[in-house]
Amino acid sequence: MSATSHTWNFFRAGGFDQVKLETGADLMNLDQLDQKLWVALACPTNGLEFDPRTFALIDADKDGRVRAPELIAAVKWAGAMLKNPDDLLRAADPLPLSALNDAAPEGKQLLASAKQILANLGKKDATSISVADASDATSIFVNTTFNGDGVIIPESAGDDATKAVIQDILACLGTTPDRSGKPGIDQAKADAFFAEAAALDGWHKKADADKAAVLPAGDATATAAAAVQAVKAKVDDYFGRCRLAAFDPRAVALLNRKEEEYLAIAAKDMSITAGEIASFPLAAVAPGKPLPLKGAINPAHAAAVATLGASAVKPLLGDKSELTEADWAALQAKLSAFESWTAAKAGAAVEKLGIKRVREILGSRAKDSINGLLAKDKALEPEASSIANVEKLTRFVRDLHKLCINFVNFKDLYDGNEPAIFQAGALYLDQRSCTLCLTVEDVAKHAAMAGLAGAYLAYCDCVRKGTGQKLSIVAVFSQGDDDNLMVGRNGIFYDRKGLDYDATITRIVANPISLRQAFWAPYKKFVRMIEEAVAKRAATAEAAATAKLESAATALATTEKTKTPEPKKIDVGTVAALGVAFGAIGTFVAAIATGLVKVAAFGPLAVLGALLGVILLISGPSMILAYIKLRKRNLGPILDANGWAVNARAKVNVPFGASLTGIAKLPPGARRDLTDPFAEKKSPWPKVIVFALALYIIYAILNHLGFIYQWTDGRMGVEKKPALAEKAGDAAKTAVEKAAVDAAKPAEPAK
Repeated sequence: MSATSHTWNFFRAGGFDQVKLETGADLMNLDQLDQKLWVALACPTNGLEFDPRTFALIDADKDGRVRAPELIAAVKWAGAMLKNPDDLLRAADPLPLSALNDAAPEGKQLLASAKQILANLGKKDATSISVADASDATSIFVNTTFNGDGVIIPESAGDDATKAVIQDILACLGTTPDRSGKPGIDQAKADAFFAEAAALDGWHKKADADKAAVLPAGDATATAAAAVQAVKAKVDDYFGRCRLAAFDPRAVALLNRKEEEYLAIAAKDMSITAGEIASFPLAAVAPGKPLPLKGAINPAHAAAVATLGASAVKPLLGDKSELTEADWAALQAKLSAFESWTAAKAGAAVEKLGIKRVREILGSRAKDSINGLLAKDKALEPEASSIANVEKLTRFVRDLHKLCINFVNFKDLYDGNEPAIFQAGALYLDQRSCTLCLTVEDVAKHAAMAGLAGAYLAYCDCVRKGTGQKLSIVAVFSQGDDDNLMVGRNGIFYDRKGLDYDATITRIVANPISLRQAFWAPYKKFVRMIEEAVAKRAATAEAAATAKLESAATALATTEKTKTPEPKKIDVGTVAALGVAFGAIGTFVAAIATGLVKVAAFGPLAVLGALLGVILLISGPSMILAYIKLRKRNLGPILDANGWAVNARAKVNVPFGASLTGIAKLPPGARRDLTDPFAEKKSPWPKVIVFALALYIIYAILNHLGFIYQWTDGRMGVEKKPALAEKAGDAAKTAVEKAAVDAAKPAEPAK
């Protein structure tokens, strides 16, 4: 990128710097901003809360994605059409006509087109134009016959003859919608019509050139050919059977069908068109026998044979009561030229008009008139395109800034004032509301990529049963815990329009949700392990007891002497499992108590430090791992899986995550009645045990320090033993005193 004199301002959110887009100059200089500083470089045009028509106008190559160069081009064009590019930030709708840059030729044309639109809508004196006004093409062009779209309507013609030809084209080749909303034709349809008309005329001229051969029965030739084709297969079959009968008379009975076949159909109700009869020969087969055209004819084909005689045989061969095989060949030969001509038919699309009407059109100046009308309409294309650009400008002024602050930066996401365009709505589930929800087309494909985000993702199928509307979403849970999140749980999803859907979790990508969850995770896991072990052992014991009872019942049924053993009231295995569990817990507590007693000698702070150390030892690894993952939580892979090209590491840290997932809280000033009539009655024993355990630990510490012995004048407890340091000090003091005494003694005289 080349250097720019524009001064950029940045704000920090999500752990990275994002450019501020606060002025028209900021937008107009986007082409000078290093694209490495853009949050996204591309986004899809579907699945977002953004006007799809505006997206279509920005997406120049119509590939379903908007890229940075396309966004820059849209901003540049829109800014150049305005006197003040700051209007792009105001998102004005309607757009004041005074805001258009009429100093530029294109801007001047846009202003004229905007005024024409308003005049066509009956708003001649309006001083602004809205997106709805500019987008209502049907109303804009409703009274126009020439509007630059290359389509003309019957009303475009200045004379009745040309209007009639346009209507003929519409009837033969269908319609092309005109901007006025009326059916019309374009150049392609006009060219195709006249080409078809010329082809049909040429085809008929071939018949006219050799009419005696092509149309031996005149205008009735087509009827004769149709009558022949209707029975051709059956007549050929009949004469083939007669030739076979002439070859071997023994085959006659078989060729006429067996008696058993007649008995089978005679035993049930018959219709003259029954399938069984239709498959029989046209007439009784005999060697060299002509086909009778009247009388003994298969009833299923009698009508078709009668038509053959009246429509084909009589006009081409004369009045006959029967047809020999030679006559049949001659009849087909007379029609062969017609069939060849028919096979080469051309201009079928306009055949419905009749050759007379087609030749009338070809003989007129209709073609030149229609081409002239199309050229006249096409000449207005620049003006019509300018009218289309009015819609483009009104949409860009309204929508471009919103797209920029969800593309160049993610202001909408991070400031929380409005949802980002990729936020599809809010999911309410497990006393939480998740606002970072995205629509998903392929859950499996999306999860493969989105799992790299390090976030806790819940994929949901959402259905409005009243209307059958369906969609799939992915929701990011970024606060609370995952104790009650599982596949199959139901909630409610509200889309951006406020419509509610039944939402069901279908897939989960598990990752840490919060540090609080990580802190309690080891303790919850430990409790679950104990519960599962006890439940498993109890289930095994119950199965064994049930088997013993079944065995005893079976024995009792077979012999009265067998006495059913009395089932044990308490299963030894269950008691043993519980004993092991409680023993392990007791050992653990005793070890802690012993450690605290030893640490107590160093003072209360040492005891507090030891307790904190135990807690950190248990919860520390889980919290450290969760902290590392939460620091890496990133929105990029979630959006990339939906077709975005996110260019920045958009973090979802703990504070930001807390803003995306709300937890149920009582409203301010709410009053609570804590009396629960259905509350379970709690046993006092857990509290008694905990209290006794605490008293024991306190007693052990006080006893170790000698306070119990001191307070009871030696009647209870043990006397405090001097600490190692104190003993060492006393020993040192004794040694010093002894040395002093020895030094004070007079020296003995030398011997």
